[in-house]
Amino acid sequence: MKSVLRRAQRSKRPEQLEVLWNDLLSRKPERIRAAFASLDTPNQKDVLTHLQRMVSEAGWQPEQRASAKAAIQALGTQSHQEK
Repeated sequence: MKSVLRRAQRSKRPEQLEVLWNDLLSRKPERIRAAFASLDTPNQKDVLTHLQRMVSEAGWQPEQRASAKAAIQALGTQSHQEK
């Protein structure tokens, strides 16, 4: 997450980053997609990588895993709708 935050910090204040991650992990598809769309392509890739880690790596709480999985699903749905 540090690399995601490091890159995003160049253009966003800490409170904006908190709002961004709250939206990304909200389990609300519209909020997730809007937050993701607000990022540039490199940050989008970093966020997706981080969400995948949250789902697959040890050390995350069940609620965090569920939120990350919901975000991945919402973003996957978005990708399919755009095709």
